[in-house]
Amino acid sequence: MVDSVTPIPIVRAANEGDALELARLLTLLGHPMAPEGVGTRWKGWRSAGNAALVVEKADGTLAGAVTLHQMIVLHRSKPVGRITSLVVDDSVRGRGIGRALVAAAEEALASRGCGLLEITSNASLPEAHTFYAHLGYEQTSLRFAKVLVPVQPET
Repeated sequence: MVDSVTPIPIVRAANEGDALELARLLTLLGHPMAPEGVGTRWKGWRSAGNAALVVEKADGTLAGAVTLHQMIVLHRSKPVGRITSLVVDDSVRGRGIGRALVAAAEEALASRGCGLLEITSNASLPEAHTFYAHLGYEQTSLRFAKVLVPVQPET
């Protein structure tokens, strides 16, 4: 929880009941999201090994969230963890929430046996890149993306 009295953000695991607030935060990040979309995908997303961590404000809304994924790749001896999104509400930026969420993500993924943590970040967010570099992360590659058109099965 975060308020004027609590200087250290308390990070907790997100749950399906956080769908409304997660959708709000993901929309702030530039991924327009309806709460029912988060709720509909939640169980499948969680069963695939994904997780989210959040910090709650005193009023019960979320101050920030981080989403995590881990994968096994053939070219590394240990699983790779990935922060797929990190967002802090503008109204509470600069209070250590992002730093607390990243630290909790590092701990969670290390405890799952991950040997590397990658962070994906949109190229249009240079302030985020500066933040990650300040936390000891370095840019090691470029990421390319292409939207795929679903293939219709032959009848």
